[in-house]
Amino acid sequence: MAINYTWNVSTVDVKEIDSNADTVFNVHWRLTGTDDANNDADGNPQAASVYGTQSLDTSDLSDFTAFADLTVSDVQGWVEAAMGEDKITEMKAGLDAQIDELVNPVVQTKQVG
Repeated sequence: MAINYTWNVSTVDVKEIDSNADTVFNVHWRLTGTDDANNDADGNPQAASVYGTQSLDTSDLSDFTAFADLTVSDVQGWVEAAMGEDKITEMKAGLDAQIDELVNPVVQTKQVG
């Protein structure tokens, strides 16, 4: 099972901090794992996702990037750095387990009659 992971970090909370307008201080994120090798009954890849918010450290804005110049890659890098490698590995393992359960269900729901 080869899982591909994608981030969605395009929604952010901003405020003025130290005279820097639209400083990103909080990111709404979603991490999705997709297994292209295993499809559901409709032919779509099996997928699972986890989402949340990540506060960013704004105590040092010496490398401030104006909001208009931000890229999704910048924001994703901030989120990953703030979370740390262990947390991201843990979330990916959870997505793997969810997808494995979809592909190889342990429990099935059936109707009698």
